Amino acid sequence: MTTSAVKNNFLPPGLVSNLQQVLLSRNPTGGGGGGDDDELSKINTREDDSAKPTSFSDGGDASSETNSDDGSKPIVLLTNSEGIESPGLSYLVDALVKLGLYNVYVCAPRSDKSTSGHSVTLKETVEVVSAEINGATAYEVSGTPVDCVLLVLSGALFSWSKPLLVISGINKGSSCGHNMFHSGVVAGAREALINGVPSMSISLNWKSDGSQESDFKDAVTVCLPLINAAIRDIENGVFPKNCSLNVEVPTSPLANKGFKVAKPSLWRSTLSWQAVSATRNQAASRFMGNQQNLGLQFAQLSRDASAAGAARRLMTQRKNIEIVESVGVAGKVDSKRTVKHFRLEMFNKEQEVEDEDLDFRVLENGFVAVTPLSHSTRVESEISMAVSDWIPSALPVEK
Repeated sequence: MTTSAVKNNFLPPGLVSNLQQVLLSRNPTGGGGGGDDDELSKINTREDDSAKPTSFSDGGDASSETNSDDGSKPIVLLTNSEGIESPGLSYLVDALVKLGLYNVYVCAPRSDKSTSGHSVTLKETVEVVSAEINGATAYEVSGTPVDCVLLVLSGALFSWSKPLLVISGINKGSSCGHNMFHSGVVAGAREALINGVPSMSISLNWKSDGSQESDFKDAVTVCLPLINAAIRDIENGVFPKNCSLNVEVPTSPLANKGFKVAKPSLWRSTLSWQAVSATRNQAASRFMGNQQNLGLQFAQLSRDASAAGAARRLMTQRKNIEIVESVGVAGKVDSKRTVKHFRLEMFNKEQEVEDEDLDFRVLENGFVAVTPLSHSTRVESEISMAVSDWIPSALPVEK
């Protein structure tokens, strides 16, 4: 079993610098021993023991992976779309770490980005914070699933830049048909494919009136043989090329009828814009929104344990709030402007398509739907045939 760098609590250089500044400011004379001096000594020792990790800008190992990572083990990168604290990701990481066969890394969004599609954060700074998740080396990112995958594959976050396999999930809710275009979990896997890394996205067909959190654990049990087979055959060079697998697990995972290769469908949810009452003062709403963001920043800064960084970001937030308020007070109200508010709702609808090989039909019929995806429509049929041949040979058939 590997030992996680997160468990040893190695810190990025910028955070170490902030803490050092704060501790020195508390005891500028540096005398007396004990107290803050001991804290500073521990930080310096931890920094030395972490083999002097390089900065993000150097393209080095911001996570300070420990020497306990076995270089002979394949690297598996996990991301998702529902946030780093989601149970689907947690159960999957836990299972892979316990196997002890892989070096497991996590880079996932800080918050829910389920319908972010293939969006990328441009012209804005993305914050990356170390996290603890079931013994894996993990970071949470203030961006999208695609941001997470791009960041890792760029080589800016870890000392390596190409994992053997990228797994995105496990997501709550189906990503069949046209929902793939809205899905952040599918986009994370698709971005890996675009960059030449084999990948799979995994979703659980969650039902709000019957599903429970333990279903994610069962979904992991169902998918582990597929994941292990994929890693084994990628290493052996027999995994289908230029392919990402979109895996849809039925509502009752352990009652599934087996894996079945599916075709992408035209299935989609019904999108409905609902009018929302707009009785609140808009300026007050903007102000409260900034106040809430400020509260979130406080919580995150506390988790970072970065006192100096907290002070700088707090001042920035306060300035932003003051700017918003000054504009709201000074601005003139235009009585001719019409303002309306809407909220988008998604509803599932019945499909009348008869083809039993379409992804949503395979899922409804109790199978684990495995849909091969490609970044090129010209090779989709070839990939589908390759996966159809690979699945039976890769997974043992139960008698």
